[in-house]
Amino acid sequence: MKIHVVKIGGHLINDPEILNSSLKDFCSKLQGYKVLIHGGGRKADLVSNKMGICQKILQGRRITDKETLDIVVMTYAGMINKNIVARLQSHNCNAFGLCGADGNCIKSYIRKKTDIDYGYVGDIDIHRKSVNTRFIQFLLKNNIIPVFCSITHDGTGNLLNTNADTIASYIAVSLKKEKDCQIELHFCFEKKGVLRDIKDPESFYKKISFNSFQKMKKNHTIKDGMIPKLENAFFALKNGVTKVSIGLPKYLNDVNNKTIICL
Repeated sequence: MKIHVVKIGGHLINDPEILNSSLKDFCSKLQGYKVLIHGGGRKADLVSNKMGICQKILQGRRITDKETLDIVVMTYAGMINKNIVARLQSHNCNAFGLCGADGNCIKSYIRKKTDIDYGYVGDIDIHRKSVNTRFIQFLLKNNIIPVFCSITHDGTGNLLNTNADTIASYIAVSLKKEKDCQIELHFCFEKKGVLRDIKDPESFYKKISFNSFQKMKKNHTIKDGMIPKLENAFFALKNGVTKVSIGLPKYLNDVNNKTIICL
């Protein structure tokens, strides 16, 4: 048994034609059970700008005050999620749109305040059995693709904004811990992989090990949103996920044209 956990984000979501093409690749190139997770930060920025609300991003992560939380819930769980589900249906992929509160699928806790107050941001703890794997497996066994936005809940009535890469990683790890099967985690965005030179789209790393990742962070070779993405990739590998890759959706089943993450 194989389960593909795929996260899409970046410009793949912003452009309707690119999104449609990406979802078509998701439906056609991967065999077996599939789970889809999506972000949508740039869409939230557009909605915020229209409403005259300034967004704050720090170290690649969004600061979520109450106004921002309302915007991301409306944008992620509403507009983006339902649009993705509708497009998947058009490609004969039966899908079900969810946030973490639906079916008690993903429970989180509000991030502890340190030197930075991230606001209404949720973190997930693998030891708390935060992911309702039984419900996800129920959907998969009935040939329904779960489509998760990056909104979770804390069990006390609060919704929380949660990094979509983190959600993808924890779903993959939780499914692996629950069932003895192959889990492949794919982070998809508009680049071929993790780039050596941001100006050269062909300069992607074929492989990144944990040691090289540490050096890249120290040398500031990578920064912003790529750091949490790679941190989540290595977390997944260290917790039993079979394979992790970063790249374009059209290369989902092509190991030579994306970045492979390895320990």
